[in-house]
Amino acid sequence: MDPAKLGQYAALATPAIEAGGGRILARGVPTATFEAGDSQRTVLIEFESVSHAIATYKSPAYQAAAALLKGAVEREVRIIEGT
Repeated sequence: MDPAKLGQYAALATPAIEAGGGRILARGVPTATFEAGDSQRTVLIEFESVSHAIATYKSPAYQAAAALLKGAVEREVRIIEGT
């Protein structure tokens, strides 16, 4: 992971996420992991709907932020519907 690129990403991604109605609930490295869990940095973001989350991910503002991480970090992005 490249901390400088991660900082540049966060500076662009946070406003893009907030503009899409996203609210960051938690971010950081797990305190504990069990079974097959990886101790990797995780960010949990709440959106009004799955469609809002997808639209925000695909937005030009967020994609500009994500482009900064290419080759700097390995990521997994998952969008799930809450209950």
